[in-house]
Amino acid sequence: MPKSNASKKAAVKNNAKAAVAPGQKRAGGGRKKKEAIEVEGIVKLPLRNAMFRIDLANGHEVLAHISGKMRMNYIKIVPGDRVLIELSPYDLSRGRITYRFR
Repeated sequence: MPKSNASKKAAVKNNAKAAVAPGQKRAGGGRKKKEAIEVEGIVKLPLRNAMFRIDLANGHEVLAHISGKMRMNYIKIVPGDRVLIELSPYDLSRGRITYRFR
């Protein structure tokens, strides 16, 4: 029994939303993120909710939180630790801790 014209259109529409092959991106991939500024600092004070007050080498003080991968892997951060921070280009007083040096 041949398919009706409406069911053919529905099949074409469903195939248009097929998965993208690995390593390829969809067309119109969205906005680009601005590059984050990476700096080193020393943890000064732990705060609530995985937030920390951090002193940078240039004398500035930053409020930073732990990145998701560090939280997932239970990386502990204590005062005095040297850390790598990504600062937002929009607000240089806030950042994300991405690495704890040994």
